[in-house]
Amino acid sequence: MNFNYFLPVNLIFGTGKINLLGKETSRCGKKALVVTGRSSTKKTGLLDKALELLKVEGVEAIVFDKVDQNPLTTTAQAGAYMAVEAGCDVVVGIGGGSIMDAAKAIAFIAKNPGDISEYIFGRKIGVEALPIVLVPTTAGTGSEGNNFAVLTNPENGDKKSLRTNAIYAKASIIDPQLMVTMPKQTIAAVGFDALTHSMEGYVSKASQPITDMQAIYAMKLLAENLKKVYDEPSDLEAFEKVTLASTLGGMVIGVAGVAGAHALEHPVSGLKDVVHGKGLAALMPEIIQRSYYYAPTKYAVISKILGGTDEKDCSKVVRKFLEAINLSVTLGEMGVTHEDVDWMAENCMKVSLVSVKNNPKEFTFDEIKEIYHACI
Repeated sequence: MNFNYFLPVNLIFGTGKINLLGKETSRCGKKALVVTGRSSTKKTGLLDKALELLKVEGVEAIVFDKVDQNPLTTTAQAGAYMAVEAGCDVVVGIGGGSIMDAAKAIAFIAKNPGDISEYIFGRKIGVEALPIVLVPTTAGTGSEGNNFAVLTNPENGDKKSLRTNAIYAKASIIDPQLMVTMPKQTIAAVGFDALTHSMEGYVSKASQPITDMQAIYAMKLLAENLKKVYDEPSDLEAFEKVTLASTLGGMVIGVAGVAGAHALEHPVSGLKDVVHGKGLAALMPEIIQRSYYYAPTKYAVISKILGGTDEKDCSKVVRKFLEAINLSVTLGEMGVTHEDVDWMAENCMKVSLVSVKNNPKEFTFDEIKEIYHACI
């Protein structure tokens, strides 16, 4: 048995831990680019609180609030330009997965010249970034616990991860209290994203004992608590468990990688700018149905965690789980047409080939097209 496990992130977890933001950031720098979204952290008052916490610790802050739900390479470039021009020496990301991914990318671009796509596709290598502090406000992506930054190139629709140890956060402050303001539809979408991370990391060909343990525990937490927080978002005890599961899922895929559903979803949201968790919901049951034969023991574990019997009904129980949180969707409902399939399949093989190969069943180009057509 041979494996490596590397996670140089200070994970600071618990209700009220947001109050450590200024202290933790001041360890990294004295002038912060605060990366956030266009509205949610402003509406909740979190952005103002964060700026005050930074100020108290002597950290000057400049706000970059241009990030959308599927962050663009051009947006990250603009943020990096602002950081460099202002002389920022630390990047703080406050928001959901898109915000955290953008913050990581901005910190990287600020230290690595040229087109970010060159680094994403491995044609150039960067080994440093500005120090990063992350504060997730959605319980789903787990970006606070890995070295991924998923970006979409607006020129060609490529949605692919920048992956480098340079963008591990110095500290991630994970405060479940910040999650309770999420709308119900967001809870469902990001929660299923978290579940998908652990399911895919568990069955991944790159899985290993530590990621298996994390994935199993995370799946159990979500099976028992995601419906609770969907029904009653004020249930802080359940939110703590969902939030922990999200962070664990991010740690899992940081080592074991993602697999079929993420491989096929990235072209969908790259093309149509759909909500990532909804895209996964449309694809995952079909992918499980075509994959369970190739890892029956692990799919049986997943099925039983979600209330099923064995690997053969895993797809069925996932569909039932999605119904319980009103996330039963199709690609067609998100604007995908059968005419889009050829482009998406070609793009999948271009941007997601590693994840395709990571799936228990390595789908061929024609099989990927069949899956897309079936999910429309």
